[in-house]
Amino acid sequence: MNLKNIVNAVTSRVGRQVLVTQKHSPVILFTAGVVGMAATVVLASRATLKLDEKLQELEKRQGQIELAAETLEGYSANDRRRDLAIIRARFIFDLSKLYGPSILTGLASIAALTGSHVVLNRRYLGVTAAYAALERGFDRYRKAVVEKFGEEVDKELRYDLVDRTIVEETNEGPVTQTVKRLAGKDVSIYACFFDQNSKNWNKEPGYNQIFIRCQQNYANDLLKARGHLFLNEVYDMLGLPRTRAGAVVGWIMPDNCQDDCGDGFVDFGVFRGDSYMGQEFVNGNERSILLDFNVDGVVYDKI
Repeated sequence: MNLKNIVNAVTSRVGRQVLVTQKHSPVILFTAGVVGMAATVVLASRATLKLDEKLQELEKRQGQIELAAETLEGYSANDRRRDLAIIRARFIFDLSKLYGPSILTGLASIAALTGSHVVLNRRYLGVTAAYAALERGFDRYRKAVVEKFGEEVDKELRYDLVDRTIVEETNEGPVTQTVKRLAGKDVSIYACFFDQNSKNWNKEPGYNQIFIRCQQNYANDLLKARGHLFLNEVYDMLGLPRTRAGAVVGWIMPDNCQDDCGDGFVDFGVFRGDSYMGQEFVNGNERSILLDFNVDGVVYDKI
């Protein structure tokens, strides 16, 4: 191995370590800040234990100066003021030495905590911007699909729908029908199933239908009252687990929105006529339902 390869290997390893450190820098800074604040308390406590000794020494020297001013001839008022200024300056210097380490440690700890917040805030803004760009690109793609192939093709591609043949019993006998059904579980960006995994799910289809409708109405009331609503809050209403996306995406009223506003209401995608599974759920033929939320996008980008 020649010298150039050795240098490249070392540089590559160092560069990777720097990258790993940058990745974990918020945790490192936050930990350093917390440890530093604890050390600040300890150092300040130790300094305070020695403060009484310094105060007693100051009072003793001040007493000596006052005694000298009363008893010694030729010890003028100017001499008294000068000596008092000297011992007080020394006292302040001693205090700075006493509390200096705790003050410096405290300032460094605050800087570390602030640095952690700044790094996380920059990363959050970067992720939010990237997410918003991805969302706009996806919306443009869907519009292009709808314009060229129609809404039915868009729904099939988005929800991964396939043709299924079912047999229904009627008064006239068995009837074979071809219907659209879900081919997989990852059907939408924000969609999720309301099924037995939710604590609010019930074996009775009618109960689930009433519950979903009530939660959708409550979500709309909350949106109108506050002006905004996050997707995770809706997940909480339904007893479903939160998601990372749900912490930033949601709904916002047009009055509070700057641009690219939504329609100003929350829709679970169940009770509208174009929902494939919604009709069977409303009719009581399905106990579980795929909820697809009409979120407006990243809430923070719209205010």
